[in-house]
Amino acid sequence: MRIDALALRNFRNYDALNVTFAPDCNVIVGENAQGKTNLLEAIVYLSSARSPRARAEKELISFGKSECSIKANAFARNRDFLLEIALAAGRRRKILINKVPVKKGSDLSDVLGAVYFCPEDLLLIRDGAAARRKFMDDALCQLRARYAQALSDYHRAYEHKTRILRDSEEYPSLLDTLPEFDLRMAQSGAVIIYYRARFCERLKEYAGIAHRECSGGREELGVEYQTVSTISDPLAPIETIYDQLRAHQASHAAAERASRMCLSGPHKDDIAVTIGGVNARQFSSQGQTRTAALAFKLAEREIYREITSRTPLLLLDDVLSELDPRRQEYVLNRILGGQVFITCC
Repeated sequence: MRIDALALRNFRNYDALNVTFAPDCNVIVGENAQGKTNLLEAIVYLSSARSPRARAEKELISFGKSECSIKANAFARNRDFLLEIALAAGRRRKILINKVPVKKGSDLSDVLGAVYFCPEDLLLIRDGAAARRKFMDDALCQLRARYAQALSDYHRAYEHKTRILRDSEEYPSLLDTLPEFDLRMAQSGAVIIYYRARFCERLKEYAGIAHRECSGGREELGVEYQTVSTISDPLAPIETIYDQLRAHQASHAAAERASRMCLSGPHKDDIAVTIGGVNARQFSSQGQTRTAALAFKLAEREIYREITSRTPLLLLDDVLSELDPRRQEYVLNRILGGQVFITCC
């Protein structure tokens, strides 16, 4: 898969941009604050309708403008595609594939896949659990449409339940609606855990290989998926996970009402990472955690290849300047095969 041409209008700092790309390696050079990262962000957004940086879509629209557009000529699955996204303040976004409107970002993922690596990702191991959940979510939303839908459903139910618990002291009758949202969270949560567990199994293999090679065979990387305590086997069928989630909800119901917080579900999941058997987040050096983060992102690319039999776009946003020469060489030797975008100063 590849992007042959990209057109931006009122996107971030670009009033208008039209650019073509090579099918293999593209190096984007410029000074700071010139829009290199914004260009990669537009490509990632075209692959999933999810921004790696913005919390709200309105942030993608240039200051003082009310709308923006992203268009690309792409090639995937042995055919040409025209991808278009239009954003406007106060209106739903419009996504078109070959001029046909689609509703879900997962439809874009069926055409393009992208692995995005930025300097902040080098803190992936040292950051809190939310960063590693986001890593899983970003990868799986491109790979599994069912996962993307379950994640969206879970977030909506979680937000409703959180508001109910928060406001229950003033409006006790709200608690009568909790069973409905517990059911929804268990249904979608079981799907989330099912896919996250399988993703982590492949991550353990591929990241372990990458870390071993990058460290010269001196270190072993360990990866373990951590989820709700009642889930005895996260690799079990979805129906089994659902039953165990319901049991966890029942055992925490009183505590949730007392604390007015949602305490049960995969929204607290994490990936436990060890290097040489030692907790990487607490005890590993900066160089070791950077190597582990590199291994995670390179493993994501291999997992995508395994599941789809296609090579995703690889976007390296000013990462090489943050790495020592040995890690730079390792990354550059591993990016062959597929379209690559590298930004640097």
